[in-house]
Amino acid sequence: MKLVIAIVHDDDAGELIRKLTETGYGVTKLATTGGFLKAGNTTLLIGVQKEKLDQVLDVIKDICKTRKGIISPPSPVLGATGVYVPAPVEITIGGATVFVMNVDSFEKM
Repeated sequence: MKLVIAIVHDDDAGELIRKLTETGYGVTKLATTGGFLKAGNTTLLIGVQKEKLDQVLDVIKDICKTRKGIISPPSPVLGATGVYVPAPVEITIGGATVFVMNVDSFEKM
């Protein structure tokens, strides 16, 4: 048995959970916050038989695509010496960070 820990963008989480549960996989959802930009993300815990691991990973790859987004960085505090106008920055959002761990024992009570 394997434990899949998938950290996904909040925008992808609902669709991913729906698809995984439709295909018969149990999912536990944890609300988490990312380090970069303190963006909202979701961590999913998915228990899966070793033989079905590739199917779960394919579903994650299918739904959690990377895409471009635009952000405006926060303005630093400046004195009366000048004006700072932050330029929007293009960033990549989405995708998934996935960890797969071996499970020695599993019990559902």
